[in-house]
Amino acid sequence: MRSPKLAALELKRFGRGKLPRAALAALLLLPLLYGALYLWSFWDPYGRLDKIPVALVDEDAGADVGGRHLSAGDNIVAGLRDSHTFDWHQVDAAAAGRGVEDGTYYLSLSIPRDFSRRIASSSGGHPETGALKVRTNDANNYIVGQISRTVFSEVRAAASAKASRTFLDKIFVSFSALHGKTEEAADGADRLKDGIGQAKDGTGKLADGLGTAKNGSARLVGGLGDLDAGAGRLSRGSTDLARGAGTAADGSRQLADGAGQVADGTQQLADTVNGVVDQVGPFVRAHGKEIGEAAQLVADGAQAVRDHLDKLPAAASTGAELSQGIADHLGSYYRLRCGTGVTLVTDCAELKRITEQANTAADTAEEVSGYVHDQKNLDQLGRDLGTLHSLASELAAHGPTLGADMDAAVRKINDLNDGAHKVSAGARKLAAGNAQLASGADRLNDGARQLHDGTGRAASGMTDLDAGVGRLKDGARTLDGGMFKLSDGSAQLAGGLHDGAGRIPDYGRKDRDARTLVMSDPVQLASGSAHKAPNYGTGFAPYFIPLSLWVGAMVAYMLIPPLNRRALAMGAASWRVALSGWLPVFGIGGLQTAALMSVLHFALGLQMVRAAGTIGFLVLVTACFTAIVQWLNAKFGPAGRILVLALLMLQLTSAGGTYPVQTSPGFFGAIHPFLPMSYIVEGLRRLITGGDLAPVWQGSAVLLAFTLGALALTSLAARGRQVVRMKDLHPELSL
Repeated sequence: MRSPKLAALELKRFGRGKLPRAALAALLLLPLLYGALYLWSFWDPYGRLDKIPVALVDEDAGADVGGRHLSAGDNIVAGLRDSHTFDWHQVDAAAAGRGVEDGTYYLSLSIPRDFSRRIASSSGGHPETGALKVRTNDANNYIVGQISRTVFSEVRAAASAKASRTFLDKIFVSFSALHGKTEEAADGADRLKDGIGQAKDGTGKLADGLGTAKNGSARLVGGLGDLDAGAGRLSRGSTDLARGAGTAADGSRQLADGAGQVADGTQQLADTVNGVVDQVGPFVRAHGKEIGEAAQLVADGAQAVRDHLDKLPAAASTGAELSQGIADHLGSYYRLRCGTGVTLVTDCAELKRITEQANTAADTAEEVSGYVHDQKNLDQLGRDLGTLHSLASELAAHGPTLGADMDAAVRKINDLNDGAHKVSAGARKLAAGNAQLASGADRLNDGARQLHDGTGRAASGMTDLDAGVGRLKDGARTLDGGMFKLSDGSAQLAGGLHDGAGRIPDYGRKDRDARTLVMSDPVQLASGSAHKAPNYGTGFAPYFIPLSLWVGAMVAYMLIPPLNRRALAMGAASWRVALSGWLPVFGIGGLQTAALMSVLHFALGLQMVRAAGTIGFLVLVTACFTAIVQWLNAKFGPAGRILVLALLMLQLTSAGGTYPVQTSPGFFGAIHPFLPMSYIVEGLRRLITGGDLAPVWQGSAVLLAFTLGALALTSLAARGRQVVRMKDLHPELSL
């Protein structure tokens, strides 16, 4: 069975009862809920702004300008009411504040009390700007706030232009008064020339007197400079002297402290040595010879032991063996005599004690033998005996003269102590003298510094005086020369003022009005729009029409299976199965398009520059959308419906149907070229409002590619569905 016939059979089942026919009718009219109703709701919002309630507060008290009363606030109120921009409600400030807060008014415009006074100040000496106060509440409606900023900018510009005309008119009126005053100034310049001639004689005499004063001040500056240089050298010398005296005083104090510490140390040394000599001196003096002989004996004995040190290990081994043999013999004897139960001797206790002592001696001899057999111990013992021999030999050599050497050392120590005490006393006297010298040097330094400061200030002041007299002299010369130029300049001024008075314009009222009109608003905006959309709804139609057709396809595949069950059961080719599931929904989509565009054109008044092209392009849009929705449902089953909705959201946010896609975050700009609705919106704009058709042809090619690609993918999905699987009988998810 062919695919068109299978599609017709799929649609025929909707005519078998009232509920299926009602479902089909609802399916055909569903895009109207998205397309027609949405566009109808904001078809021309800017044309109905006069329905928006806005509070108008006029507190302007007016102002008197040039003998006339100015009421700029009343003029603005009258202009706003005539414009019918909003539904104006003139109330007081309190009611306006409450209304904006509770939503009674969408916004408020307030004209302050001093508005006219500030406008009038533009022609005075202290001009001020007038401020209109606008208060919005985005909690009421954000878009109204945006619209109001545009409207009130135009109100502000109109008020500013009117104030500028008043200000400029004052300027042109002032030209006439300026003309007369310039003539008066020219007469005054003539009189000024005569007075300048008299002042010239006085400036010459002043210059001569200041020249004489300059010569005297120069000589005085030279003398004070020499005096200041001498005072400076004296101050530097006294500073060096004070610094050196201070250093010497510090050094002498440190010397006195050190000498005192040395004297204390030598005194302690002398006291200690004298005490020791008093105790051991008599013995050393009396037995010096014996000490030397005894030391010699020790030295000889140490040398003898050191010479026979290598025989000690053998002797120690022999002694250890003999001691152990005696201990073993005594042990056997003790066991023989006292351990058999028959006592053969009378004193076994004494024999036991002797046996234990023999064992102890044998153990000790064994330890000694082990010690002397250690070569390290013998080496250390040899070194110690060598040291003992050296010291004892030296003591033996000095023993006979030890008492005389001791007495000589004691005398030297006592002499050192006396000298240290004398040095300490001298250092204290030197420190006291240096301290007095440092104090005197400081006083001398202070006096020299004061003298130098005084002469420096005098020299500086005299230099300033000399420079000032010089400048007065130069100024007087300059003034004398300038008087000649001033005389010539006053003549030129008088002539220039007479010429200027003739050039200053004196405008009449008609000329003033023409010039103030141009200068108050010198730049006009000549705006033009290519392919202008007549209203808000026409501008947004390219965005909402594809939205409604996508929703129509999405709901259609909720009622019609994406793959024809009859074709699957018959084992038809996969492309026939895909085509038989796509054709009925595509046919319904064509009817949806016809119904939607009929309502938009005949009921809402949508005008299309290329009506036939728009319908043909929308048929291609319907084919593309139905093919994509069919593949998602056929491939993913119930989860495909969620993917259809997700894909719709991605297309709506990246298509640039409201704001340009460049104003969206980077993610939406990245996916913009890869989704069909981006090309659909751009193509419908050119078909509905006019313009170059290149985006239409490009969009048609993209839609055709998407349609064929989706149908091919659906064919692949149909091939896999020709074998019934367990999850087809018992799906994991059912929507």
